[in-house]
Amino acid sequence: MTWTKQTFQVGEWRVTPLSDGFFRLDGGSMWGVVPANLWRKLTPPAEDNTIQLAARPFLLERGEGADRQVVVLEPGIGDRWEPKWKGIYHMVRDETLVSTLAACGIVPDQVTHVFATHCHWDHIGAMVIEVDHELVPQFPNAVHRFPSIEVEMVRRPGHARKASYRAEDLLAVESAGLLESFDASADDGVEGVELLPGLRMHTIGGHSDGSSFLTVNADGEGETAAFWGDVIPTSHHIQPAFIMAYDIDVVRSFEQRSKWIAKAAEEGWLNLYYHDEHFHAGRISKPERRYVSTPI
Repeated sequence: MTWTKQTFQVGEWRVTPLSDGFFRLDGGSMWGVVPANLWRKLTPPAEDNTIQLAARPFLLERGEGADRQVVVLEPGIGDRWEPKWKGIYHMVRDETLVSTLAACGIVPDQVTHVFATHCHWDHIGAMVIEVDHELVPQFPNAVHRFPSIEVEMVRRPGHARKASYRAEDLLAVESAGLLESFDASADDGVEGVELLPGLRMHTIGGHSDGSSFLTVNADGEGETAAFWGDVIPTSHHIQPAFIMAYDIDVVRSFEQRSKWIAKAAEEGWLNLYYHDEHFHAGRISKPERRYVSTPI
């Protein structure tokens, strides 16, 4: 697929979907207990049973001049992969975070903030690059803010999901003095932590211990948007029971997804998807018993 720039306004924020390429994961793992004859129709697999997924960061911009804030939300998968892993994950890198930022007129030095919903390798890998055999931040002037639970998991060796994290990526940002963690519990309202005016991160767990999602303009008038990270990885995962096998706490995932998907549908939120191969945004509704996603 070819990336084209498409920007929309949510409150004070200009929101632009970017691209950091595509990769493939096992379809059964992405769909958990969902019957194969159902998920194969929604996300057709290749011969090796993998399905194609996007790595889709979002650019959030607010203000002008010296007051301008430039946020990269969910940095992406990155280029720092050996040929073996590029092959295993079928990585397609025709478009990257940096190239799509450049098409928006932005170079890495201009980014003021980097946010992530959690710290899995396919969500934060592009925040570092290798220079003279040393890892350094891709965005040297940006404050990097991640859930504190996720930062703790990155630093904890030997846990069951350690393969989901690459500690060296986060440690390179920390060594540069650019890392700030946060605690952001979520409830039925718009609680959580305000990272910047109009941007709130809500930590709900389930997929990972610190898995979160970000709302845009939930406190203001007009449109509210939600970037779901891996809480709702694609527009096809909108039924509460469609939970990935990758989720470490299925019961919590079901409880939290049931609550928040219902809220997004009832209030007409604009939903932003990180992994959907085709659609970056859409509305969720419930005309009858099941939820329906309408792409934007």
